[in-house]
Amino acid sequence: MKKYKLYVAAFVLIMSGTILGSTLNTPADGASTSPGTTDDPVVTKSYVDQQIQQALNGSGGGSTNPTTPSQPSQGAEEVKNVALSPGKILIANPGTEFIVRSGNAVIYTEDKNGVADLTDGKDLLNGQAAPKNHLLSFPREGRGIQVKEGQQNGLIVMVRGGYTIR
Repeated sequence: MKKYKLYVAAFVLIMSGTILGSTLNTPADGASTSPGTTDDPVVTKSYVDQQIQQALNGSGGGSTNPTTPSQPSQGAEEVKNVALSPGKILIANPGTEFIVRSGNAVIYTEDKNGVADLTDGKDLLNGQAAPKNHLLSFPREGRGIQVKEGQQNGLIVMVRGGYTIR
């Protein structure tokens, strides 16, 4: 009989806890508003997209169509393939970048400073070989590359920025 009373008491406690828990249901996150009210409105995806587009365009109103810039960005310069024949020197303007694609090139500088090899992270001085497929940066004028002495074929160089051929 004692086991029976124990089972009945456990059953009553479990059922009363379930009933009280379902009637006193409160949100676990503490939200006191329900969706769809003025405090928590339901919005459509198109409305959200429109608001994001307006924020990106920097205006309070307007169409949802993105605007296209009338000018290309200032930093994007065209990359040109330049062929350099033996005996010629390719002189870079300040800030120009070269990549030697074919042929053997050497660094040319008018002063004691060199050219930055951005791929290896070192300075290449006058007369040193310019490695193929390395990004070379020319910080000042009076620096460039030339065909290695004794080579019969020329160079193919990718150039981003201004240059002159002497």
